[in-house]
Amino acid sequence: MQVEIWSDVMCPFCYIGKRRFEQALNQFPNQENIQITWKSFQLDPNIQHQKGKDIDQYLAEAKGMPLAQAKQLNDQVTKMAAEVGLLYRFDLAVVANSFDAHRFAHLAAKHGLGDDAEEALFNAYFTEGKDISDHETLTRLGLDIGLDPIEVQSVLEGDTYAGEVHQDIAEAQQLGIRGVPFFVLDRKYAVSGAQPAETFASALKQAYDQWSQKEGKPLMDLGEGQVCTPGGDCV
Repeated sequence: MQVEIWSDVMCPFCYIGKRRFEQALNQFPNQENIQITWKSFQLDPNIQHQKGKDIDQYLAEAKGMPLAQAKQLNDQVTKMAAEVGLLYRFDLAVVANSFDAHRFAHLAAKHGLGDDAEEALFNAYFTEGKDISDHETLTRLGLDIGLDPIEVQSVLEGDTYAGEVHQDIAEAQQLGIRGVPFFVLDRKYAVSGAQPAETFASALKQAYDQWSQKEGKPLMDLGEGQVCTPGGDCV
């Protein structure tokens, strides 16, 4: 059964949602029959790297809020991440455009390393303070997960997989996805946001039971959790 996950590398709830979903999947008795497909989504397609500007400043400017309030919001997300074993270092995070990171992820998926790429990108951005738009950084990440660095460089130097990224984003619009993470199970069930592991477990069971019986029903929304939306909202 296929599970598609729309996310953006810069979305703090996407990494948290990934961990919570993994917690549910690790306890799922039929996990060997679950195929994960990561889909691209850009919260801010126009964002560019700005030397010297940190994430707190970016959020404050994007949302028109005081810097202290932006820092407080990021501190709250950091505590939430810690609850699932993630270390967020917003003080190190580099403001950057995620488009090439998504192209890199598509290349990795071609080699069966899609999940490894997503994990590497999230960790690089939220924990290690790496510039995920930098081609050298992406090439090193590719080498770490088992990709050919020459192939990674070749892809990044051109526009390979740009069409796939745009297609994922267009598909999200067609499905009415307004925030990420967004999980679609067998194209019949939808789970929006970084839901508790229990919610993912219930969704997996419900979708898998129908999938195994080969019954088709319209897409059903199984609830909403914390999401990030274009424009900088992470709620």
